[in-house]
Amino acid sequence: MRNDFPLVVIRGAGDLASGVALRLHRAGFPVIHTEIEHPLAVRRTVAFAQAAFDGVCRVEEVTGRRCGMADAAAVVAAGEVAVIIDPAGETLRRLHPPVVVDAIMAKRNTGTRCEDAPFVVALGPGFTAGVDCHAVIETERGHNLGRVIWQGSAAPDTGEPGELPGVGRRASRVLRAPAAGHVIGRCAIGDRVVAGAELAIVEDAAGEMYSIVAPFDGVLRGLIHPRVAVHPGMKIGDLDPRADVAACFTVSDKSLAIGGGALEAILMWLASSQTQ
Repeated sequence: MRNDFPLVVIRGAGDLASGVALRLHRAGFPVIHTEIEHPLAVRRTVAFAQAAFDGVCRVEEVTGRRCGMADAAAVVAAGEVAVIIDPAGETLRRLHPPVVVDAIMAKRNTGTRCEDAPFVVALGPGFTAGVDCHAVIETERGHNLGRVIWQGSAAPDTGEPGELPGVGRRASRVLRAPAAGHVIGRCAIGDRVVAGAELAIVEDAAGEMYSIVAPFDGVLRGLIHPRVAVHPGMKIGDLDPRADVAACFTVSDKSLAIGGGALEAILMWLASSQTQ
């Protein structure tokens, strides 16, 4: 890590947040994620959120490590990404980081303010640059993906996942819970499956089982952790018709584009701060 780059605290550690962390880490920034006890990440093979469950995880070549606030500096100094379980936001109040990135992807502002840090970046809809953050990064696929917005907001949430080649809108790649309970995988992330195959079940509190089947041929790209309590309609998995198994274990083009936008925004802020 370059010791002249400021600490960046990223709220959330899902796949998009992890794409931001990866790009910042590679550029030399010390990075800390904050997360909830049972993160809702679906693409767990490329999310530092997995460290919340396993203690240690890897996203491509970078290690993420769950730790307490007192140990975060040592984790970062060792060249790793720190993951702190902190749903209340105590990390921001105690560490006073120069840069905060809201990457929770709730499609709404859950409490981030410009006052949280000297420079605050937010991903996607729900934020307005110049009002509740200093810059917004566009997360919608298309011409503006990864663009830094200095005034105004990102494109509004459509409520629909982006189309993927070979499927279009005839079937959703997003798998949703048919009932409340916990998800038990019948397939592993990276498995090739055919239409109609049972991917997972949801077991409710009474022991009733609800099957989740593949709507088309593809590769299971993501599945929520079995410890997470799910509710009806909640996103719990991702099926990719492109059938590229390797892509299940590398950060996506979308995540890298968004990470590049966040890196650009932070470097621009640093450059402007040095000239003032």
